[in-house]
Amino acid sequence: MSTKAILTDTTLCSGCERCVEACKTENRLGKDQPRRWKLRIDDLSATRFTTILRKDDEFVRQQCRHCLDPACVSACLVGAMQKTPDGPVIYDGDRCMGCRYCLMACPFEIPRYEWSEAVPHVRKCTMCHERLARGEVPACVEACPEKATIFGDRDALLAEAHRRIAADPGRYLDRVLGETDVGGTSVLLIAGVNLDFVGPGVGYGDGPLPELTWAALSKVPPLALGVGGLMAGVFWITGRRMKLQAEAAERKNPVEAPPASADERKP
Repeated sequence: MSTKAILTDTTLCSGCERCVEACKTENRLGKDQPRRWKLRIDDLSATRFTTILRKDDEFVRQQCRHCLDPACVSACLVGAMQKTPDGPVIYDGDRCMGCRYCLMACPFEIPRYEWSEAVPHVRKCTMCHERLARGEVPACVEACPEKATIFGDRDALLAEAHRRIAADPGRYLDRVLGETDVGGTSVLLIAGVNLDFVGPGVGYGDGPLPELTWAALSKVPPLALGVGGLMAGVFWITGRRMKLQAEAAERKNPVEAPPASADERKP
């Protein structure tokens, strides 16, 4: 199966936020909720899977990059984050144990947490994978009036991105964001402005990150077993010591038997 992808040309984006509205409708996200720790209400959140950032005279859409080799998937201990064969990185809330390792592992700092919910889940763009299964395009792509965002096979979109850059080098920087960053992503961007501001992952180089996260996470099972064994040992030693102390106290101060009753003294 070919990997599907989204290509956003920021030089065509008008900042109308039709993509944001379509995403909210498709995922039934409701209104944005202000938070004390959020710098902007239009930042990514559990109620906003995509948003529009502005840099100079261009609008840049921010969303999950759907990495080809996602660090969030490798960091998830229970398989709640999954990479699908056709490109999207999806999430199964029924498996999630709430550790939020995926939030820490993401090089682009994309996933958000439902802090206000009694049973919170991790929330992010899934590239409308259910629509893809029906042969449709993502809602954000369908809604874009300027065709700034297009959808298709990743290889074909990369070819289109390089064609546009070569045809108008004065309009674009000579770079396709996501082509090789952190091993490559399924969300690609071309622009006339530097896009390093869209996430720290841009500066992590071309290598995929799961091998780095696994270097730490592979230590978790033996570490957990070791800590569990240590705690069990401490519990046994403490219990044994308390038992010995009780026996010593009983030998030192034996408890006298109560006097026999009249019935017990009868022959």
